[in-house]
Amino acid sequence: MTSSLEKLCEARGMRMTEQRRVIARVLSDASDHPDAEVLYRRASRLDPNISLATIYRTVRLLEEAGVIEKHDFGDGRSRFEPVPDDHHDHLIDVNTGEIIEFVDDEIEQLQEKIAKKLGYRLVDHRLELYGKKLTEK
Repeated sequence: MTSSLEKLCEARGMRMTEQRRVIARVLSDASDHPDAEVLYRRASRLDPNISLATIYRTVRLLEEAGVIEKHDFGDGRSRFEPVPDDHHDHLIDVNTGEIIEFVDDEIEQLQEKIAKKLGYRLVDHRLELYGKKLTEK
């Protein structure tokens, strides 16, 4: 079965090798924001011949094609996710590394208001919040 990311790559005219398909499938199926090492572990379960170098080359290619986004959440590892259909922001638990996606209309309106106040029309943004659970110190 072809993943949504594979279809998007094909629609953009990318040549899809079997290893690229595996990596696209793993990224499409991910419910988290895997880094290259995690992608490698997951992809190599499906194709034992896949290399870490192939993972790095492919995520760079997918990012350049605009089908995945690379994030740096401050832990020294680049993480990846398919370009979302709908905008969302991220909350990162600094203790566990858990990444929570969220949308907040108040925040969206405030960002628009700030940009307008400064004489700009907002065309894009990323918001990353870093925190600890309230039960932790």
